[in-house]
Amino acid sequence: PSAALALLCSSAAAMVVWKWLSKRQIQKKMEEARRTRDEGVKKMAKAVQQFREQVPSVQTDAILSLPLLELTKRLQEGSLSPKIVLYTYLEKALEVTQQTNCLRHFIPECEEQLQEIQQQKEKGLLYGIPVSIKDHISHKGHLSTCGLVQCLDTPMQEDSVLVKVLKRQGAIPFAMTNVPQSLFNYDCSNPIFGQTLNPLNHQKSPGGSSGGEGALIAGGGSILGIGSDIGGSIRLPSSFCGLCGLKPTAKRLRCTHLPNADVCSCPTPVPWALGPMARDVDSLALCMKALLCQDMFQLDPTVPPIPFDEEVYSSSAPLRVGYYDTDGYFPLPPCMRRAVRETRRALQAAGHQLVPFSPPRIHYVMTDLFLKTFFADGGRAWLDVFTGGVVDPNLKSQVNCCRIPRLGKKLLALILKPLLKNVAMISTCRSVKEMWNHHHQIEAYRTEFIARWRELRLDVVLCPVLGPAFTTGYAGKLLTAISSTMLYNVLNFPAGVVPISTVTEADEEELKLYQGCCDDPWDRMLKQAVAGAVGLPVAVQCVALPWQEELCLRFMKEVETLSREK
Repeated sequence: PSAALALLCSSAAAMVVWKWLSKRQIQKKMEEARRTRDEGVKKMAKAVQQFREQVPSVQTDAILSLPLLELTKRLQEGSLSPKIVLYTYLEKALEVTQQTNCLRHFIPECEEQLQEIQQQKEKGLLYGIPVSIKDHISHKGHLSTCGLVQCLDTPMQEDSVLVKVLKRQGAIPFAMTNVPQSLFNYDCSNPIFGQTLNPLNHQKSPGGSSGGEGALIAGGGSILGIGSDIGGSIRLPSSFCGLCGLKPTAKRLRCTHLPNADVCSCPTPVPWALGPMARDVDSLALCMKALLCQDMFQLDPTVPPIPFDEEVYSSSAPLRVGYYDTDGYFPLPPCMRRAVRETRRALQAAGHQLVPFSPPRIHYVMTDLFLKTFFADGGRAWLDVFTGGVVDPNLKSQVNCCRIPRLGKKLLALILKPLLKNVAMISTCRSVKEMWNHHHQIEAYRTEFIARWRELRLDVVLCPVLGPAFTTGYAGKLLTAISSTMLYNVLNFPAGVVPISTVTEADEEELKLYQGCCDDPWDRMLKQAVAGAVGLPVAVQCVALPWQEELCLRFMKEVETLSREK
């Protein structure tokens, strides 16, 4: 017995030591990643300082205030040099990330790209334009971390197709931006690089998962960024930060490969989409026009060879617009519904035809289609990405939920159903046949939705988007609040966000009366998340049918023009 006891004690001690060593190793990895990031920032600050000493007369504010189209024109004609523009934005990006922690890493090779574009025979559509890219978009020689410790070891061996096309069009990728851990959150925090803040209000989140992009562009540190979207990850940061953002039809642009296929896999029925984020709609259109070129189609033959249709984007014909201000699943704050109503009236006054539209069966879409896509295995694959790492506090509620055994989840759902309107047992696929049936259900729903769209003879749809910006820490507790954006990922429709107003004192007063659907704990949590947002942006969402990005952008441009006139 004494020998057995000694063996047991030594085994327990060995286990404790092993766990301590593992945690220490993880901490060292994270510290090294942060140190590398900080050294890169210092080197870039030194390079900017040297440039400022060489060219002290640069009119920084004048350059930063130029819209993308005007900046492109001046670079093309030679009245501005790419070097001056690049260092102007590098300097501003340093300032913005110091305030918001939006950058994951500067790309020092931007100086090499600067030299290369000046030797190109023809100037591309984005000649000399500094572009920021989201953390997981592959750039040769740099990590794509997804905020995960397991992705800190292997730099990318080559540029993603999208980065290659940007460079061929004369753009200069200069920074990679921060993301939430595993990308599966619409806040922007991870245990390696920390929390990114909204530049408009540091108590608020910039949204996610393209939150670093949102913060950098909204703060003025980038004029054009590339994000990705699978549940609202371009549109939510655009809404929270007052930007324009477009989620194209998946595969209209090359969906970059991810650093680890197990980290953030791309489920076939609800695919990722890459898209641009900027300060105005014309910038999005120029970016799409530049990317939808022969280089893109040749580098990736799976991308449909459909060039940008300028005629559709430039059209002024009246549109037949479907609209709704709530999907009936998760009622949004009063200011977001007000935005839809005001935009509807403006569109009607401008000669467009407005038609009431109601998206069908959103509860079914959210629970049985969207969530089941990502948790078909009960969340096991997602939990695996945290093995041997640290879980970000903003994700702990979701991670803990996935760790509950299946039977426990069923019992919990039954107990909570009377208290919470949107609680549901997240369905799993227990066989290959059931997975095939799940895919079929998504296709059947798309067919049903398009049939309703066609029946009303709609060109586009105007609808709400989640906002205004949440206080940091709330997004991970309110996954089901993204129904307004998630729908168009399931449908694989192009959808974009346009800021049209700001939160007023009257909105804040009306929020005090907000009860949501049932005044349950989730409704009250949403109310807390968006409180204190006076002056922050209010946006609407614009939607078109698949492969009609130009029409979606044209509609967004119309909404933007009318809101600015107002």
